Amino acid sequence: MLIQRRESLVGELLGGKDWYERLKEYFPEREMKSKQHFETLLKEKNELYQVMEGNDYVVVYFEQQDYVFIDYILVSGNTRGKGIGGKVLNLFKEKGKAIILEVEPVTIEDGDSEKRIRFYERHGFLKMENIGYERIHNVSKELNKMDIYCWSIEKCAEDWVLEKMSEIYTNVHAYKTQELYGVEPQSVADVLWLRKSLLEVN
Repeated sequence: MLIQRRESLVGELLGGKDWYERLKEYFPEREMKSKQHFETLLKEKNELYQVMEGNDYVVVYFEQQDYVFIDYILVSGNTRGKGIGGKVLNLFKEKGKAIILEVEPVTIEDGDSEKRIRFYERHGFLKMENIGYERIHNVSKELNKMDIYCWSIEKCAEDWVLEKMSEIYTNVHAYKTQELYGVEPQSVADVLWLRKSLLEVN
């Protein structure tokens, strides 16, 4: 059964833990948005930024008319490998919109990084090879280099995905960073760009 959340983090509990606590069990807190950032997005963009959860998973996402951006997706450890993640992705695919993800490149330090990429590729997500994406994390202050993946019924042009990622960065990651973290947001041009190879082709 799906439970969709639009209220603040402080509300109902599931299995004794709210979804934020569940996320923290897998994602280091310093690598996530602050709790206040989540709460602000859920309150002020409550028709767009939402949480969907069940006993075995949590998904935090930002939905627009023509795409869905999955900000966080977690399948509980004891149910991984049982098809839950694929079923959750299928729920979003049924919307008929493009689905955009940020995925960490494969690293030796993160043993799950290669598994995550294989999982998304197995479910039809394509890497946007010509989109460069680097941003300074609001909490850790570290530079994060991410790859962009997209699923869609019809193949999406990378410049279209770049445009949507610019919206995502502005409306989700950089939203009220001065107020929430005391830092000015980086400009979109500093965070996202098309690599020269694509520009030369066009």
